[in-house]
Amino acid sequence: MEFTEWIRGRSDEQLRALVSARPELITPVPAHLEGLAARAGSPSAIGRALDRLDRFTLAVVETLAVQDGPVPKEALRDLLGRALAAGKPEPALSAALDRLRDLALVYGTDGALDLAPGVRKALDDPAGLGPPVAEVFRHHPPEQLGELADDIAPGTTGTGKDRLAVALAEPGKLVEEVSGEARAALDQLAWGPATGRVPNARREVRVESARSPIEELLARGLLAATGEESVTLPREVGLHLRGGRIHRDLLATPPALEGTARDQELADRTAAGQAFTFVRVVEELCERWSVAPPGVLRTGGLGVRDMKRAATELDVPEWTAALAVEVAHAAGLVATGGGVDGEWLPTTGYDLWRVRPTADRWVTLALTWLHMDRLPGLVGERDERDRPLNALHPDLRRTAAPVVRAAALGVLATAPGLAPTRESVLDRLAWEQPRRRGPLREQLVEFALREAEQIGVTGLGVLSAHGRALLSASPKGATADKTVDKTADKTGARKAAKAAADPAAVLAPLLPEPVDHVLLQADLTAVAPGPLTSELNRWMTLAADVESKGGATVYRFSDASVRRALDAGQGADELLAALERHSATPVPQALSYLVADVARRHGRIRVGTAGAYVRCDDPALLDQITADRRSASLRLRRLAPTVIASRTSRAALVDSLRAMGYAPVAESLDGDVIVSRLDGRRSEGPAQARPVPVANGLDPEVAGAAVRALRAGDAAHLSRREPVAAPGGTVPRGPATTTITALQDAIKQGVRVWIGYLDSQGNATSRILEPARMEGGYLTAYDETRAAVHRFALHRITGVAGLS
Repeated sequence: MEFTEWIRGRSDEQLRALVSARPELITPVPAHLEGLAARAGSPSAIGRALDRLDRFTLAVVETLAVQDGPVPKEALRDLLGRALAAGKPEPALSAALDRLRDLALVYGTDGALDLAPGVRKALDDPAGLGPPVAEVFRHHPPEQLGELADDIAPGTTGTGKDRLAVALAEPGKLVEEVSGEARAALDQLAWGPATGRVPNARREVRVESARSPIEELLARGLLAATGEESVTLPREVGLHLRGGRIHRDLLATPPALEGTARDQELADRTAAGQAFTFVRVVEELCERWSVAPPGVLRTGGLGVRDMKRAATELDVPEWTAALAVEVAHAAGLVATGGGVDGEWLPTTGYDLWRVRPTADRWVTLALTWLHMDRLPGLVGERDERDRPLNALHPDLRRTAAPVVRAAALGVLATAPGLAPTRESVLDRLAWEQPRRRGPLREQLVEFALREAEQIGVTGLGVLSAHGRALLSASPKGATADKTVDKTADKTGARKAAKAAADPAAVLAPLLPEPVDHVLLQADLTAVAPGPLTSELNRWMTLAADVESKGGATVYRFSDASVRRALDAGQGADELLAALERHSATPVPQALSYLVADVARRHGRIRVGTAGAYVRCDDPALLDQITADRRSASLRLRRLAPTVIASRTSRAALVDSLRAMGYAPVAESLDGDVIVSRLDGRRSEGPAQARPVPVANGLDPEVAGAAVRALRAGDAAHLSRREPVAAPGGTVPRGPATTTITALQDAIKQGVRVWIGYLDSQGNATSRILEPARMEGGYLTAYDETRAAVHRFALHRITGVAGLS
């Protein structure tokens, strides 16, 4: 049965499963089922489908690829059984075949299983085996093949290539003839890769003149020279060396995870604490950047010094600060704004995010991290040009990042209460996605596990309950059971299922309860006995400096911190009233005196814009300033008894006077005091859009509509008359899909065809060709009408007809 007919014979439900699992096949929807079959056999589509296979399912494909034609399921079971490290191939084989049929990588009945067109070509070295003898020796001169066949298969007849193929079909005797060193070289290549490098590989060597182990193998055809310095082990020889096994130590089921068992409730509480802390870190970052935003580099990133300062102010390691910065930017809480050069500022979206419940805020950050294509873990490393990679730099994008995060968390989801080791997770992922291995992937997994712990998706290395709900709510995440027992109470079951699938609802009961009070102490400190409410935390950060963090946060009041609160527009009475309202202890006398003293001196001096000026109702105080030696750099000049002018800027003048021990305030051109607020600056540019999760598969309605369109188009296509070989002089014409299929069959069978072709001027011509290969939109073939090899653009071929 041909592959196209097999596709056409699939039920609508099976076709919906196919296009849902491989949505690229209907982007856009083909005109008919022949087009669907042709697209399913394209190299890019096959590569994507193979990338989705686990180790055992891929081994089934590789085993079929090694065979010459269709294979019964019993023979396939026997071949796979030899390769298993333990156990039997069933029921994993039946499940693998069902999946491969659903993906249209394997077709046919259990009595004749075969790979879809193009799959064998996509597997360059299935199971690490080299090409067959006919393929590996095809570029050797016929004379050299004849001499080689005379040495290893004397007395046989036929072409050198045919004689060589017969001799190497059973290479046991030839292998026994070589020396121990040559046999060791064969054993090194037996389990792949099947290629090696040796000097002068192309030099002709006869059996009697062979001197080195490699020459022994080349002289007997056990190795084939494929280049000046490269050799390849033929597939038949490799299979003999493997003892008939195609794979070694194959596992039909995923390897077991190894790690430390943890109490799930303890892991959930630990993860919830980490989640609360991460939300507060992002909030504090945005609050600080509201007041003192860092600049944007010319390359579009965040400077190294700004990154270090953020880590110091947040009291976290630099990689954690980089994670908070990247997630905040990806979530649309931070964006570029400000002046000409640009600054990193919170967005208006941050104000909306800030007032939401903590659990909802965490879900926003965690989903953003799960789906963003940026890698915060690369911050501080260097690129291929030895340039540092800064936070928020465009070069931090990696398309594989969200896929690896979801895959790593999916592995953790399979082992509740277990904190698997990094090596165990990598081994499981290597089994689940064997074609996606590499050093970068291992680094991505390490970043994902570390960041998941920091964000609070995992706790003590175990996937938390809210982390599992996060994956269930994510289309890319691990699958979760969303079905409800129809025989049970529907209302209660739906509520329970909805609560279990809502990560915010799962996390909220685990979060520490925020407190709305502090304990004021006589040494001008305040102790927060737990996490403060968001508003109280912002107010305390404004009026005091954080001295230490931990189970209880310690704040210290000082002249500078009280002045900061007064600069924000609060009065002394208002400040003391807030302290009394939020303190579980009386306000100490020392703190009352501090507030009153700073408030008494606050604003007596006013600084405005000239270059800048100083205005004060007390001339004696201005006399004191002008007489101070430290004011010499300010270049002050007395304009009136109550006014001094300076050539420095207003901001610099305010900072300099405060450094000298005074308490000036800035005023506007109208003479009003300028109030500084923590949330006074926001990005004027658009907020960064959150990454939109892409569902794993198509919406069922879209898949159903696509199948209906394919059926209708195929019916119309079949009603057309098939192209036939026209009488002499008429150029063959036919549909493009039929043309491509006919050319693929001609290449596979090695036959000549008659084609219609449009030249560069649009004139129709006909050619008799012997097709060789088809790739990149071109057909390479031997043109008998011109006695030369040419390349033909596929879009110019009007049709194909056979030659009798």
